[in-house]
Amino acid sequence: KMTGVVWDHFEKNQKKNFLIKKIFKKLNVQPLNKKTIKFMNWFSEYNLIPKGMSLKLHLLSSEAIENFQKKEYEFYNKLIDHEKITLTKDQQKVSEELLQKSDKFRVHLLQGTTGSGKTIVYFNAIKKKIDLGYQGLILLPEIGLTSEFEKKFIEYFGFNPAIWHSGISKKRKKIIWSGLASKKIKVVIGARSALFLPFKKLGIIIVDEEHDQSFKQDEGVIYNARDMAISRAHFENIPINLVTAVPSIETYENIKKEKYSFSRLIYRYQNAKLPSYEIINLQKYKLANQSWISSKTYEKVKYHLQRGDQILFFLNRRGFSPYVLCKNCLKVYSCPNCSINLVYHKNKKNLLCHYCGFKTILKRECKRNISGSCQFVFSGPGVERISEEVNKLFPTYKSIIFSSDTMNKKSSSKILKKIFNNEIQILIGTQLISKGFHFPKLNCIVVLDIDFSSLGHDLRGGEKNLQLYHQLSGRAGRTGNPSTVYFQTYNLKQETISKITNEDPFNFLDQELNLRKKNNLPPYERFISLILTCSNEKKLESESLRLRDYLFKSLNGRILGPVNASI
Repeated sequence: KMTGVVWDHFEKNQKKNFLIKKIFKKLNVQPLNKKTIKFMNWFSEYNLIPKGMSLKLHLLSSEAIENFQKKEYEFYNKLIDHEKITLTKDQQKVSEELLQKSDKFRVHLLQGTTGSGKTIVYFNAIKKKIDLGYQGLILLPEIGLTSEFEKKFIEYFGFNPAIWHSGISKKRKKIIWSGLASKKIKVVIGARSALFLPFKKLGIIIVDEEHDQSFKQDEGVIYNARDMAISRAHFENIPINLVTAVPSIETYENIKKEKYSFSRLIYRYQNAKLPSYEIINLQKYKLANQSWISSKTYEKVKYHLQRGDQILFFLNRRGFSPYVLCKNCLKVYSCPNCSINLVYHKNKKNLLCHYCGFKTILKRECKRNISGSCQFVFSGPGVERISEEVNKLFPTYKSIIFSSDTMNKKSSSKILKKIFNNEIQILIGTQLISKGFHFPKLNCIVVLDIDFSSLGHDLRGGEKNLQLYHQLSGRAGRTGNPSTVYFQTYNLKQETISKITNEDPFNFLDQELNLRKKNNLPPYERFISLILTCSNEKKLESESLRLRDYLFKSLNGRILGPVNASI
């Protein structure tokens, strides 16, 4: 069997040739012989000369060019000016801790304040492993994070990692499989399924944002990718590093039991201060009709804008309105599959279920209206509704919605560049914005609706809020300028907000573990959830009660329920 490769003739591609000539002129390398053209073509094809990379010209010798196909990584590594990438004393100490016992299986947590430089520390650990001939795997919870993260990676390592997620083409998947098996691919950055790739010599696994619920797969084969990654590291007998600002309660308990080792980065990079917190009392500064931004909030935001700061209005609710009903027949639009409210998306002019993806138009016959059509009332705000109000209040400033509806693969890099360059001054964002983005001018965050997000029946509700608001506040003040997070709320319990914004999340997690232990809740006890479904609701209720009575007699354990499923 033979493998053939077909590519366009480089010298005919005038546009690319002109790119190459500019690079060579800058590097002062002459003449343009076949080897140097082939070399630079290969560099250009795989995007291996990122902006801002420092090239050491004397390394572009004929010998280096001759051997570039054999030793790609080593050569690119030499091209990077690593002297510019210096670790602080804290980062250096933690970096050394990550490398301890790294020749065998062990689970190590890297916990660090947002903006403390966790990424650069574990990059250093990966580099050491690659230098020894190993491959590395970095797991991220969101596909939306990969493009921004990839840029950081290239700036540090000088070569492109393989990106793996459900959205890549079959052709690209084949290339990655082949590249991993032949050891040509050194590092994979991927979503959950990257765990099952055929690495030839895997030497280290990183699980970034290890606490994130996106690592859990709920359909098909149900598993948590963080736990599965620990299992794979155990099978391979290699180290795994869990990275987060606020660890999950399960990870924290394993630290308390000394099952996992851990390191901490307490201080932000260049000693940048964490934001201060301020409550805006909505009982005192009442909201106007059909308004979601108080007069006091308006004053605070105006002050920050005049100072040249970027603003983030945070509301963890996509679309225009989460609740649509008819004022005549009072019927609410709900999902036929999930029995939860459909969310109205004004930009797309449709109603959407955020759980199963069911979609319908905003039109319905009304039983009580003579004219026939329902007259709709939109209750509660989503980010689209806040965006409309922001544009009315601050018409001279450019704003954008930052959510999974707007941040797609095509638009994200352009939007991020505009935000970074302060071409967009106001962001209206969901929790997507809390994950790993660096905006130098963002020094004011307004949390519009902490009341709803802190309610619910979820056992992990408090833990999730702690993680969310730590990450969110971590977006502000990253370059050292004074920054503030404003909580617009009716709930004046300072203790609640203090808990979820405390600089040391371990304090909250200690209290949470004590509470769980006292009430015999996970991780001290295990729950098994039995979900029954039936087309006949009355029959379902009676059968559920019958099953409960049977389990009471048959099992030595607590039986809770039955209750209606939340979805």
